[in-house]
Amino acid sequence: MPTLTDLARNLTSLSGPDLEWLHSLVSDWQLLADLSFADLILWVPQRGPEDAASPGWVAVAQMRPTTGPTSFPDDVVGTVVGPGERPVLDTARRERRIHRESDPDWTSGVPVRAEAIPVTRDDRVIGVIERSTNLNGARTPSRLELTYLAGADDLARMVSEGTFPYPGHDSTLVRSPRVGDGMLRLDTAGRVTFVSPNAQSAYRRLGLAADLMGEQLGAATAQLTASGKPVDEGLMPVARGRVPRETEIDVNGTVVQLRSIPLVVGGQRTGALILVRDVTELRRRERELLTKEATIREIHHRVKNNLQTVAALLRLQARRLQAPEARAALEEAVRRVGSIAIVHETLSHAPEEIVDFDGIADRVAMMAGEVSSPEVRVTPKITGQFGMLPSVVATPLAMVLTELLQNALQHGFGTSSRSADGIIEVVAARAPEQLTVTVTDSGAGLPPGFDLEKATSLGLQIVRTLVEGELGGRLILADRPGGGTVATIDLPVRYEPMPRPSLVFGYGRSPGGPDTRARYCGLVLPGALRRARRPRGRAAERYGA
Repeated sequence: MPTLTDLARNLTSLSGPDLEWLHSLVSDWQLLADLSFADLILWVPQRGPEDAASPGWVAVAQMRPTTGPTSFPDDVVGTVVGPGERPVLDTARRERRIHRESDPDWTSGVPVRAEAIPVTRDDRVIGVIERSTNLNGARTPSRLELTYLAGADDLARMVSEGTFPYPGHDSTLVRSPRVGDGMLRLDTAGRVTFVSPNAQSAYRRLGLAADLMGEQLGAATAQLTASGKPVDEGLMPVARGRVPRETEIDVNGTVVQLRSIPLVVGGQRTGALILVRDVTELRRRERELLTKEATIREIHHRVKNNLQTVAALLRLQARRLQAPEARAALEEAVRRVGSIAIVHETLSHAPEEIVDFDGIADRVAMMAGEVSSPEVRVTPKITGQFGMLPSVVATPLAMVLTELLQNALQHGFGTSSRSADGIIEVVAARAPEQLTVTVTDSGAGLPPGFDLEKATSLGLQIVRTLVEGELGGRLILADRPGGGTVATIDLPVRYEPMPRPSLVFGYGRSPGGPDTRARYCGLVLPGALRRARRPRGRAAERYGA
């Protein structure tokens, strides 16, 4: 389905500021739909002469009410009507007033009353809202419904006069209270003329024993918060209905969210609507999640410290060894542990189990260049973007990158004269669901008759096991034209928030296969690390051992 922006840019002549105005309107028009018990469809004139009496129209947005039945079970966004086919829209645009004179429409078998509300900005009509009310369940309205309808009429007039949405106010409405959560109607003096049962209950949970009807909401709210604790300085203007803003009241562990909607019709202030929502449980869960996230980050930090301690112990042990092969093996272990520590250090600063792998790749490349032998004067270069990756991908990928870079430095340039002008380049190409990493070096290249299936190098075994077994990807090693090696990794990845982890200690099976991965609060020890000894049996045949 096309978006509002796509339709407006392709089929209309709306300017950038006009489009932003419509975005602000539709971000908050659930309020108008709920108060009206009606569907809302935003129509915008098609591209053409501005003075055309009957332009064509395109539906760019739609909203259904949560307080009543819908008149449009199907989506109408993207519908285009020709000039003169919707007289109610033409009349509202031409006369710049709310058009209410239409008879009920029985086309769908259900009576639907249609009204048209011009959307005005800077004294120009840039669109028309069609408000369609399903009359199938018509009955005598209650006082609550009459109050809703009166508020809807005031908001509709403000839309037609260009005073709603509020110019210059950019309110955050991600978790704003809805009409059904609780509503109060204030007069021009800030006195409560109507309070819904949910709103009254919310204030009683705050500790108010009296009825709010006829009371000054600002004074009643101030009385509840007079406990010596710091109070949001914006609370009183919101409680009095003076400013379009949101705030919260926190009294004795009960948290109530307030949203003020001042009503200004015909240039005169007529009162305000106050939406109320009890968010005590929501805030409690948010605090629990913050505590949990802080605990997980602390665990990542301690895991990183422990890994660095292990690396330091291995480094000390390597210095005491005389055998070159044993020392080299411990130095390789230090690098592998260090690459995992880098991932956990990044996760210790991340609010979720998703990290920006570009910074990790830079540090891995820097570490590989620093620990290479003095005669190898090659610094790895990284281009492209890895993007955001979940920890279950970042940890093994960091080890894969470490192994490939170290392999290029040691075997590609270790005994080669090419190191004086050699290159090692890492290129990352990120697609929506695919990551391709290419590590290219200009070193000695692959030995004659090289077969990845029969390679006995521990480093390549680790890389292959991680790429194919842990990450479900593909590894290709090939000669580089002009000399050197090209290692290509294709990984299926998807950028999406990972489920919040739970503090579960123990072991579990990998969801991608039978291989068991040891986990310790997010620390993933790939299977290759547990198979450090030479493979036996069928595994030996697989790796050519």
